[in-house]
Parts: sequence; structure tokens; C-alpha cells
Amino acid sequence: MNSSDTGRRVLRQEAAALERLAGLLGEGFSRAVEVILSSSGKVAVAGMGKSGLVGRKIAATLSSTGTPAFFLHAAESLHGDIGVLTGDDVVVALSFSGKTGGIDVFLSAVSNIGAKIIAITGDKDSPLASGSDAVILIDIEKEACPFNLAPTTSTTAMLAVGDALALALLERRGFRPEDFASRHPGGTLGRRLLLRAGDLAARKKVNPVLEKGRSVKEALLVMTSARSGAASIVDSSGVLVGYFTDGDLRRHIQEDEELLTRKIEEVMTKDPVTLTPECPAVEAKDILRKNSFDNLPVIDSSGRPVGIVDERDIIEAGL
Repeated sequence: MNSSDTGRRVLRQEAAALERLAGLLGEGFSRAVEVILSSSGKVAVAGMGKSGLVGRKIAATLSSTGTPAFFLHAAESLHGDIGVLTGDDVVVALSFSGKTGGIDVFLSAVSNIGAKIIAITGDKDSPLASGSDAVILIDIEKEACPFNLAPTTSTTAMLAVGDALALALLERRGFRPEDFASRHPGGTLGRRLLLRAGDLAARKKVNPVLEKGRSVKEALLVMTSARSGAASIVDSSGVLVGYFTDGDLRRHIQEDEELLTRKIEEVMTKDPVTLTPECPAVEAKDILRKNSFDNLPVIDSSGRPVGIVDERDIIEAGL
């Protein structure tokens, strides 16, 4: 068997195990969700070895989706680290065998503190399962390892159950995209969800505007001064009535020698597509690209232009 065949076998075996696990998920999982929701503290995800590595990821996923969590090394906790726990916390303990050395001491210490325990294990009769308030059973037939020794399918199942638990809690808490973005302010996800068209327009600190009745030449002067590829055309009350771009200039100047002296309303685009300041920047990007626009005006609730968003703004924002 070549390497690709082995890879496909492992992926198919683990996928089949997850499909089977989904069919078995039931009361224990629901009980675990309720235990966490009823707690006023944090979630401590505990494990050792490969389970511990999975536990770190589960704790991170819980924290980023509305359930404050941290990782607790099960063995090191018995040498002082368990002092981080309070009686309001919930411990999610990961151990496929449920018989890891020292598990009885760990369970006793957690119980003495008063924290609830949720077990994610492969043995419903194990000491871990017996000493827990809720049990999520990882019932797999065998590891993907050909010797049925290396934790493979079991850790994949633990990781997937952790995701399922985090997202079930997310839904029950009414967690919103804005909440997710607030936990990822420095990355691409945060920018995609938090950044608005108004933010992009405000970065320029210029707002090229020209009142109708003025000439095309005056529009060009306004655009050049603002280093902008367009100008918003307004009426006497400052409400947007049109839009003039350097693309409009190129199209008209070839057929009109008197273009620069024309009134701007003769050549501007009337009723242009606009953006609101609250429009997510990622949506603004899609509107620009879908319509092959280089830029668009941003108008407030009164119809007055507050700035312009162009393709360069999108690129500089990392979108």
C-alpha cells in the first residue's frame, strides 16, 4: 500500500467514526451543555499527553465563542495548579481510557473544591466517568493506527466533540458574529467582521465634494486636491445628487472638446450606487468587485456624502 492509500484509509476511517459518533450523541452531551450553562464560573479543560494537546484547542475554541475557558494540565494540577479552580467552575476532563494514573486523586481534589466535572472518555465504566456529573462517551471501534495503539481516531473524536460542545453553547448563549469579532480584533476575522465602510472612508481624512452648477474643470481640481479618483456631487443642502469619476472623464473627453467647461450635472452619474457608513467593509468589497467599480460614495442617513471607499482602501485593510 502506498502512502496516498494509507492517507485515504486513515481519513475515511476517522470520518466514519465521527459519523457513527454523531448518531450516538445524546443525553450525556445535553447534560454537559446544561452543566456549563448553569455555572457562573469558567471552564477548565483538563488532560494529559495527546488528550492534553486536544484540550488546549478545545479551551481556545470555547473562549473564542463565548464560554471563558482555560487549559489545566491534569498531572501538574496535583502539585498546586488546581488552586486556580473555584467551586463555580466546571472541569471538562479528557481521557479516552478514563483510567489515567492519578485520576482518582484528581477527581477527589476537584470534588473537594466543589467544581462540576464533565468527562469526555471512551469508557462509560471508567473511574473518570463514574466520578463525573456528565459523561460524553467517545465510542469508537478502533484507532486508525494499524496497531490500534497511537491515539488517532480517539483524539480526532475528542476534538470534534469539543467543537460540538463549544458551538452548542454558542447557540444557546445567542452569541453573534460581532461577539466573535470582538475576541479577534487583531486578525483578519476581526477586520472582516468589525470594519465598516465609514471606517475606511474616515481614514482618508478627505471628502471630495462639489456642488452642482460647477464645471467639470472644478470637479477635477477638487479630485486632484483630495488625491481621489472621484467626487460626490451635492445640491445646495449638501445631499448627494450625483457622482463623477475619472472614468467618466475618460469616456466623455474623447467626444467632447468642451467637456471641461460643461456643468458637472451634464456628465455626472445620477442616482449612483452608494454605501452607508455601517456597511461592513467586506460587503463593500463585494459590491465594488461585483459591479467593477473602482470606488463608491459613502452617505449618511440624511443622504449627505461622508467620504469615498475605493479598491485601494480594501487592499490596505487586508480584505
